[in-house]
Amino acid sequence: MKYFNQWLFLLTLLITATTQAQKPVYTNAKVSAATVYFNAAELTQNATATLPAGTSEIVVKNVAEYIYENTVQIGAPARVTVLSVQFTRNYMGDQPVTQPESAAVKKLRDRINTIQAELDKLVTQRNNDQKTLDLLDKNQQVAGQNTGLSVTDLVKLVDYYRAKRNEITANQLSLAQKEKKLNERLTAINEKITDATTPKDTDAYKGKLVLQVMCDVAGTYSLEINYLTQGASWSPYYDLRADTSSGPITMMYKAQITQNTGIDWKQAKLTLSSGTPNQSSQIPVLVAWLLRFGTSYTPYSNASLMTNIYRPQAETEKMADAEVVGYSLKKKDLADHTTVNDNQMNVSFSIDAPYDILSNGKVHSVRMKEIKLPASYRHYSVPKLEQEAFLMAEVTDYGKYNLLPGEANIIFDGMYIGKTTINPNQTGDTLNLSMGRDKRITVKREKVADKSGTKFLSSYKEQTFTYETTIRNNKKEAINLMLKDQYPVSTDKEIEITLLKDDGAKANPETGVLTWELKLNPGETKKIRISYKVKYPKDKIIANL
Repeated sequence: MKYFNQWLFLLTLLITATTQAQKPVYTNAKVSAATVYFNAAELTQNATATLPAGTSEIVVKNVAEYIYENTVQIGAPARVTVLSVQFTRNYMGDQPVTQPESAAVKKLRDRINTIQAELDKLVTQRNNDQKTLDLLDKNQQVAGQNTGLSVTDLVKLVDYYRAKRNEITANQLSLAQKEKKLNERLTAINEKITDATTPKDTDAYKGKLVLQVMCDVAGTYSLEINYLTQGASWSPYYDLRADTSSGPITMMYKAQITQNTGIDWKQAKLTLSSGTPNQSSQIPVLVAWLLRFGTSYTPYSNASLMTNIYRPQAETEKMADAEVVGYSLKKKDLADHTTVNDNQMNVSFSIDAPYDILSNGKVHSVRMKEIKLPASYRHYSVPKLEQEAFLMAEVTDYGKYNLLPGEANIIFDGMYIGKTTINPNQTGDTLNLSMGRDKRITVKREKVADKSGTKFLSSYKEQTFTYETTIRNNKKEAINLMLKDQYPVSTDKEIEITLLKDDGAKANPETGVLTWELKLNPGETKKIRISYKVKYPKDKIIANL
């Protein structure tokens, strides 16, 4: 018996130790840094955990809802060995625990019982009134069949019936109004109970990392977690400001960041990258490049992250309606705290000051850099398409500014003009920025009727077209204007086109585009006239002439 008791005691200790060792250690991770790409984000999070000696299970909460599981990296001290990592959104130990009802909820339920009792009384009264009405209707039918009643008695009976019926009907309407108000009170109280009893902690539905670790010595240790998530993106955005048509352009380089990862980034250091995230650990291997007819061949590439991607049953919801949210720091201008790293394949912007980016699917505006762009200006007009002049800013040597394609606001002379697009991926050595329409330049294009007409020559038809464009400079300074027009180009030998007048334009015979470089002094008006002739068989029709 003595040995049996000792054995039982040791077994109890072993079971207790095993139970304690299997109990998971919970910890919350905080986002410390985020590298945001055009279609993903690399998050760095920090967490601490108090671990016993031996093997433990750590449940790291507050990680992104959807991640690329094969990109997860865990940084741990030398005394801690990470045995395995698993991502989950439904850890079985996270089921909400039913809490006993509070005194406030019990009071609300008592009010429901009281209101329900009042409703029962109202229903009973309404049923009694309805039965009384039915009885009055039956008595009226019996009285109507009784011919022994005098006229006086019959009149009294009808008056009594009418008065009693009106009284009961009014009472029924009053009861119905009371019943409606009581039902509204019931609905409001039930909503309060639902709100009070619904768990406020939605952590059970967020992403988690379950780590199996082995620790040499018990203690509190720090963990660094790094992974890639698909729930974030950014796009470049610009503000273009110019005070005059002779000074430089002040460009505010901005970013619009959207993240719906399921966790808020509080005071996180941001890096915005134009590159494509590629964290695959698979070594690229060249295989034989065999040419063949019929089908295209794509060599092996490990640049895509679409392999081994964690795909939950519910897809990520689309972005909510965009709302621009200002940056969180009020005392510092973040445009002065951005470091630009220009690599061979991409550009990254490291913002030194921390930001708050909430996981709400809305657009968060981040200012990155203010740039002074030396620019030369000229006006541009194509009156055949739009009878207005556009102010164009030309920027040379724009490659050194690390610009990316994006939309831009135009503010000229303190006034918002509109939007334009910036495309630095063009092949030319000059970046043309549209600064909007200049209403102080008048452009008008008209057909000259007496110089246009149609002639019939034997089997041919000859049409002559003449157009005159009038440009007036209503500004106080001289302008340079590039004016463009065109004449048609033949694609058929039976169609003959002759340019009769071009007013000194530079003509491109392949496209039919005519270009004039004009200089207009303040208040000056110039007229440009073009004329061309089209000859073709008269039994045919040119649809787009």
